[in-house]
Amino acid sequence: MTALVPEPGSGARRLAEIVDAVAGRRREIARLQAAEAALLSEAMDVALEQMGPPSRDLDAPYDVPVRSAAAQIAVAVRVSDRTVQAWMDAAHTLCDLFPATHAALGEGRIERSHAQVIAEAGVNILDAAARVEFEGAVLPVAERESANRLRPIARLLAQRIHPVPLADRHRAAAARRGVWLREGVDGMGELGFSGPMVQVTAIKSRLDLLAREVIDARHGRSGGDPGDALEGLNEPCSRDTRSMGEVRFDVAADLLLTGHATPQDSEDSLPRGDAIRARVQITVPVLTLLGTSTEPAELAGHGPIDLDTARDLAGHAPGWDRVLTHPVTGCVLAVDRYRPTAEQRRLLAVRDEHCRFPGCRQPAHRCDIDHTIPAGHDGPTEICNLAHLCRRHHTLKHHSAWKGRQHPTGVLEWTSPSGHTVPDIPARTLVFTAVDPPPF
Repeated sequence: MTALVPEPGSGARRLAEIVDAVAGRRREIARLQAAEAALLSEAMDVALEQMGPPSRDLDAPYDVPVRSAAAQIAVAVRVSDRTVQAWMDAAHTLCDLFPATHAALGEGRIERSHAQVIAEAGVNILDAAARVEFEGAVLPVAERESANRLRPIARLLAQRIHPVPLADRHRAAAARRGVWLREGVDGMGELGFSGPMVQVTAIKSRLDLLAREVIDARHGRSGGDPGDALEGLNEPCSRDTRSMGEVRFDVAADLLLTGHATPQDSEDSLPRGDAIRARVQITVPVLTLLGTSTEPAELAGHGPIDLDTARDLAGHAPGWDRVLTHPVTGCVLAVDRYRPTAEQRRLLAVRDEHCRFPGCRQPAHRCDIDHTIPAGHDGPTEICNLAHLCRRHHTLKHHSAWKGRQHPTGVLEWTSPSGHTVPDIPARTLVFTAVDPPPF
């Protein structure tokens, strides 16, 4: 019996039109992205031409012109200058080292994600002829496969074509190992690290082993098949109902914060204030601490955190700062504390919260306190002439044409080498509601 195929209706025809239109738009976007890459690469070329011979000033980094160019573009498009410099680096790599890939992107034959995969896989091929061979082999695959499917193929092709032995490349790659932090939502965050695969795999395996031991202890087992522990994850439990992923994270947090893994037998197993010794700045309204308000607390530079965590950390803090702010503008006016300390530093840390260069969020405790008007030019050491700048932007201020002027309210007005001005307004991060009598 032959099945009847229905004639395509208006809905099917319209969907086909949409598919063609989306594909066309994607090709247009790819062409624009290729054009943007060419501009960013040109900006990098212009900056590199301005670098000239090495400076005699040992404090001036060699890439100040590149940083300055990135900062000017960043201010214009309202993103971090570090992000723009990364864009410039990537664009320069694409246009200079992978011209055939850049051309394919400009013709809409591949997406930017394909170009990124190709550049990442082949960037370490330093021999120009080998790089051309790599592009010739990988581009036909990129034109017919998704970026995710392309990635392992591109790595394999680069591995086969690369003239340098893998062992030598691994030693060079291991020197770039590191750790990074990425903000999340709802008070969450991600901590990641990159290193040799053998070590990373061993770390993951140890976390799995410790987490399974916790699961076994929960269900009254000792040893046995690890699969048994996993099978019991969804069983009802009177006390500990954490999933394997939750236990794995809790074990990792214990190891990093306390140096040992504690197989706690409670849902409330996250390391609390007694285990946390990192340097943090928490905004907690005083009425929230007293339990008469639900106004949220805030982790400086990151956003809201739950009130229980804020109260717990406040209870373990060696001291509190009381911050007095202007009732209308919110400008920080003064900071006092029972224990004597460097009041100016505390006030600046509260006022600034992070680096005061536009778009930068480097935490204040990692920054330098800079005189807006240099002390060598009779700049006073007063709050209205001081601001936190990370080392990158502190250096940029003193070794490029970027200029900063601070207003009495703490607003820093930056002027770029091209004459554009942009204000950086200090964040009001700690607000204590006035109460009578004060609770201090």
